[in-house]
Order: sequence, then structure tokens, then C-alpha cells
Amino acid sequence: MTVRTTIMQAAPTLTASERKLANAILADYPFAGLQTIQELAERTGVSAPSITRFVSKVGYGGYQEFQRQLIGELKESRRSPLDLKTVESPARAGDFLGDYANRVGHLMQEMSASVSAEQFDAICGLVADPSRNIFLLGGRISDSIAAFLSMHLRQIRERVHHLPASSEQWPEYILRMRKQDVVILFDFRRYQPDLARLAEIIREKRKPSIVLITDKWMSPIARDSTHVVGLPIGVGTAWDTVVSAVAFVEALIVKVSEADWTATRERIEAWDAVRLAPPAPGQEQRNGEFDET
Repeated sequence: MTVRTTIMQAAPTLTASERKLANAILADYPFAGLQTIQELAERTGVSAPSITRFVSKVGYGGYQEFQRQLIGELKESRRSPLDLKTVESPARAGDFLGDYANRVGHLMQEMSASVSAEQFDAICGLVADPSRNIFLLGGRISDSIAAFLSMHLRQIRERVHHLPASSEQWPEYILRMRKQDVVILFDFRRYQPDLARLAEIIREKRKPSIVLITDKWMSPIARDSTHVVGLPIGVGTAWDTVVSAVAFVEALIVKVSEADWTATRERIEAWDAVRLAPPAPGQEQRNGEFDET
């Protein structure tokens, strides 16, 4: 369990000063917690003894143990396939696919436990609201998931915008954003600095709701996000998996489509009516157009 999760779970038991400290740590996670205890005390206005009691209350033996955990998380968030290869768990001999599928199955259970029903419903509610524009973007690899979600949402509702990869084109989209709109960002470990900067800019300048889909070590985008979904991605191999992110997105698509199925059905019918698709059986091509026979 990450320090972030530990603090969030302890939130109901915290005093006012402890909540102030917790909010400061989470707002600049994990870097706020890597300061000396004196620096953190000056920054938050909470005394050093109170900070010591806080870290003990949330389950750590002391401030040094608390910081060791944060440093460990920071290292994990920067691991490459070459790093992960040195600590992988070899697949069962003779049944690589079966072993991998078993690992993924466990990961799916972990994913469902890591996202509360309340959080999932809140995100679905935002995305299903037809009055809101939806903007999406992902990282070098994860943008394919953003594109997948974008394509499906466009068939369900209007006002869906997938930002291009080039940051030179982002201002056009940023200037369209309104406070009531939703920005969905995907960013997994070895996080992309340009996405973090984008989130910072749109929070400061446009103030939409930002939904971050990331891993349990948390992209820096988390500090600017309204909703943070931290998903499991490790399966004991040199390569992280995005299967939990895809499953989350598929569940989101289904839930959003069912929020107003009548409107969804009408949208899909209208969409299919104008698709430039190959001819169905019983059709023939005449003069460059497909006509029913």
C-alpha cells in the first residue's frame, strides 16, 4: 500500500491540524514528504512533534521510515523494462500463457478493489453529462487507451475531443475548455513531464474537472486532479500491463452508455446511418456509391 493510500484511509480519524498536514503532503506528493521535518513544519504551520505523531498515527515507526517508503515509491515509479527484468517472477514452465492469464486475473481483482463504487459512479456521472465537453489525452503508450475511449464516447455522445500528440496544437483545445468540462488524462510510470505541465496549465487557466488514470505510484498529474484512479500494472514481468486500465475504460463506456440508453441508441443509429462503411450483403456499388438493390 502506498503512503498516499495509507493517509487517505486514515483521513476520518485525523484532527484538524493532521488534516492540514495530510492535505499539504498529498497536494505535492511525494515531494512534500521528502523535506526535512523542520521544513515541512515551517511549510504547513504544524509543529515537528505533531508531524511525528501524525506519521505514527498513519502506521509508520517514525519520520525516517515514512520517508524511506516515499523514496521507495519514487524509485518504483521510474523503473524501466530493463529494471523490472532483474526482479521478474519467471512464468511457469511449459504454460507461459496460462500463467500470465492467471496473473492478470489476480490483477483484475486488485483493480476492482482499488476503485470504490462511489468514485467510479462520480466519474461516470461527469462523463455522461451531455452539457460537458470531454477532452482526452494519454502518454507515449497510454494514448492508445485514450483513443479507444474517445472513439467509443463519440458514438455515445457529442462534445468529445481527443487532443493531438503535438503540444503545439494543445492551445486550441485548452482555450475551448470551460469550468464545467472534463479532461481525462492517462499517465503511467516513467511519467511524461509535458502531460504534467498540461494539467497544471489547464487547472490554473481553465479549471475543468481533471480525471487522472494512472498507476499506484501516482503520476505527478495527481496534484492537479479532481479524481485520481490508481490502477495496478505490475505482473512480475519486464513489461507492465495496461489490462486493468482497458478494463476500467470498458466498464466506463458501458456505464456511460446506459445512463441514458434512449439517447445512446439514437446517437448510434444516426452515427451508423452516415458511416462510410463497406456495402452490406444485398448492396452493390454504382457510380462510386453504394446503393441498395
